[in-house]
Amino acid sequence: MTNTADAYDLIPRDALFGNPTKAQGRISPDGKYLSWLAPKDGVLNIWMAPRDNLDAAKAMTSAADRPIRQHFWSPDSSSLLYIQDKGGDENFLLYSINVTSGVETNLTPFENTRVDIVGGSETIRDKILIGLNNRDPQFHDVHLLDLNTGELELVYENNSYAGFMADDTLTLRMAMRQNEAGGTDYFRVEGGAVEEAAFETTAMEDSLTTSPAGYTTDGSTLYWLDSRGRNTAALYAQDTASGEKTLVAENDKADIGGTIRNNKTGVVEAYSANYLKTEWTAIDPEIKASLDWLGSQLDGEFGVASRTDDDRTWIVWNDPLTAPSGSYIYDRAAKTLTPFYITRPELEGAPLQPMQPVEITSRDGLILPSYLTLPPGSDSDASGRPDAAVPMVLLVHGGPWARDDYGFSSGVQWLANRGYAVLQVNFRGSTGFGKDFINAGNKEWGLSMHDDLIDATDWAIAEGITTADQVAIMGGSYGGYATLAGLTFTPEKFACGVDIVGPSNLETLLATIPPYWAPMVKIFHERMGDPSTEEGLALLKAASPLYKANEITKPLLILQGANDPRVKQSESDQIVGAMKDAGVPVTYVLYPDEGHGFAKPTNNIAYTAITENFLAECLGGRSEAIGDTVGKSTAQILEGAQHVVGLEAALAK
Repeated sequence: MTNTADAYDLIPRDALFGNPTKAQGRISPDGKYLSWLAPKDGVLNIWMAPRDNLDAAKAMTSAADRPIRQHFWSPDSSSLLYIQDKGGDENFLLYSINVTSGVETNLTPFENTRVDIVGGSETIRDKILIGLNNRDPQFHDVHLLDLNTGELELVYENNSYAGFMADDTLTLRMAMRQNEAGGTDYFRVEGGAVEEAAFETTAMEDSLTTSPAGYTTDGSTLYWLDSRGRNTAALYAQDTASGEKTLVAENDKADIGGTIRNNKTGVVEAYSANYLKTEWTAIDPEIKASLDWLGSQLDGEFGVASRTDDDRTWIVWNDPLTAPSGSYIYDRAAKTLTPFYITRPELEGAPLQPMQPVEITSRDGLILPSYLTLPPGSDSDASGRPDAAVPMVLLVHGGPWARDDYGFSSGVQWLANRGYAVLQVNFRGSTGFGKDFINAGNKEWGLSMHDDLIDATDWAIAEGITTADQVAIMGGSYGGYATLAGLTFTPEKFACGVDIVGPSNLETLLATIPPYWAPMVKIFHERMGDPSTEEGLALLKAASPLYKANEITKPLLILQGANDPRVKQSESDQIVGAMKDAGVPVTYVLYPDEGHGFAKPTNNIAYTAITENFLAECLGGRSEAIGDTVGKSTAQILEGAQHVVGLEAALAK
């Protein structure tokens, strides 16, 4: 079969999945320094330079194994902060680097502990509130942390609550706890004590679309994202003295999502809603002028990544989709955009493909907001449909209480470049589209949630995008579960499947959740099935692909991180064992130093090398040879190397 993508360059895996040149640009609150992530000796570290002299850049950290993936500035600009776990175990600790001395400090030097940021302040610049579960793994005690001395002061010993919220004085104002219905109760904190009666409560139906969104600096207003009494979450401002709420913003198709707030007052100045694309609406005239001007200067999507205290300078990211993303330094008063960096300059000129938002109707009439990306050269008249049917990968997002978004994705561009149409479906249960859409997925794992994926596949076939025998299903986390469900519950629908850290047994999945999820476990029971009841357990077992492993007839590739705290290795081990017992072939790849997904570029590149050669055999797409990618990674091929072209040869090197 001739692939329409053959006339276009094969984008090297390294260019898509290797380290970025620079990423996550930030500016210090005082405006003096720029910071970013960039490789040092092949590992992502934090770099810093004076704002007016990027040539003086220096690495501030020395991570030698696991990349640093998230960093931020202390409010007083005296230190850079980052969180890091061990081998993907998600026990994140907080680290600080003094900007002047370069001294690095572990601010939370505890074992088997996960830090949560509870609150920061506009007026108290050298301290923050953090939660630590070092005393009890289920509950985070609240501590006041001095960012410069490292001193920790216990503020509240927690034996009951799932989370807290503080005001600008770093005083606890609210505690949250799941109620028996699977919703959330919100309690005022007065004088360091939590009141007995909740002042706000949500039912389970609103639990994923209603939450407090922070106080203004003076504490007089509490913002809420709230779906109670409506479908989509609207933004409300609540007077903390009277309790009266005022509607600030709403959207009939999507929940209100992000906000831009005044640096000094905390008042909302702009808000966003994301249906098929993110749309910002400004309330403040000066913010509107800035957003309008940026929109006139930049192609594609953009957003504000970092701001100075005086709000004169913004770091703005820009995603043109068909060119590599970049970052700019925006001087609002001067109306200048100064290039900061291009994230992956090696992608300049590469055949990156546009993403098309599409609406697909499910069998019961639900509109599924989705995204379609076609292979290069397949759509000569730019109609949004290929000239002839092409192989397709149904790429299913994780969560499931999450969503796919419009924008550049290395994984999507990789698959499209290899010759596949890529269809991403926001199936029922996905977030961002109102509570009715989420709740339509309650207790529908493997049922109507899976039907949505089948309906989307049938839509693509009917539209001439692909043919019935050329569709693979692939995804991570819930997407991995959907892959296993696809190959067990509908074994003839897909040509093959790629399961990345997906659960196979919903009963054992719920029995092994991280301890700090225990205060929220009721929501899992209400939305999936309660294993403590006969009916709930039966529902979970019926939706578990493990029990139908012998039904699998198509090639399956499973990839798993050994340290995954959410979907334990046993989830993959179980179904691999069941398939072996049934005499069903499977390829199983384990990463001993990864968790819920793969952080190290060498491991990511090995995953893509194995996967694209697996897909090429199934669907006839393009691929680079596996080469030495597996040898450079920590990947262990526990089963079925013979089922992936070139894998045995790569292991023999």
